[in-house]
Amino acid sequence: MKRLTFKAVATEAKLLLIGIPLFLWTIIPVYHMVLFAISPRDTATSGHLWPTHPTLHNFEVVLTEQHFYLNHFWLQFWNSLFIAVTVGLLTLVVSTAAAFAISRLKVRGGRTVMNLALFTYFIPAAFLAVPMYKTMGNYGLLNSQWSLILAMVTIAAPYCIWVLKQASDKLPFELDEAAKMDGASALQLFRLVYLPLMVPSLVAVGTYALLLAWNEYLFAFLLLSNDRTITLAVALGSFLSADDSPWELLMATGLIYALPPVAIYYTFKRYMVSGLTAGAVKS
Repeated sequence: MKRLTFKAVATEAKLLLIGIPLFLWTIIPVYHMVLFAISPRDTATSGHLWPTHPTLHNFEVVLTEQHFYLNHFWLQFWNSLFIAVTVGLLTLVVSTAAAFAISRLKVRGGRTVMNLALFTYFIPAAFLAVPMYKTMGNYGLLNSQWSLILAMVTIAAPYCIWVLKQASDKLPFELDEAAKMDGASALQLFRLVYLPLMVPSLVAVGTYALLLAWNEYLFAFLLLSNDRTITLAVALGSFLSADDSPWELLMATGLIYALPPVAIYYTFKRYMVSGLTAGAVKS
């Protein structure tokens, strides 16, 4: 049996003192979402820790589009899914090719371009909103889902390139040399050597870009305005435009909207940590 020392007990106590408040800070908003979502109208604020008559009727209203705020629920849900998946795939293509060129092919100026791209993260996203809006307007892309897709790829790609470049640097260069000696071209090296070894990092950055686009509100609100093209995240904001907002429907919709990213994260959880930290520690 492992003997407990004062130092070990003190360390555990410190962790609990930090962990418990953080856990409560995180879980309380989720608890209130669930409380509102399963409460009949106007009863969630009664002060009870649990509703007297919990109901799933709010979810039925959302899924069957029985409220005028939810007339396009499934279409907007599809818009969010389409935009998020497209952003994830395009970001993967751009960042994978760029990281391969910078790390393995050693293209001239590649590192400088990557560092300049990362520099954009020093600028708050709100400051980029108006220039992005103006740019999309100049190219006639306003109110097109592709405007949001291109904007999100622009935002996600620099970080993804950096992560993949760090992971690529960790791969042995002897593999490249052996493949070249066997007559492999740069494209074959990319397809047969680079991609198979980079799968954890590719899954991680693809998931990151997908979730970033799924949760985006500012650019989606700015670039899309039609009820049939907006994402569900923007549609949720319409609930707050009325004086008597249906909070129970808002929270039920929010919980449904949160399910896909939760499922995606837990599906690829084992790739997220290893993929996003690959190359962080040099041997």
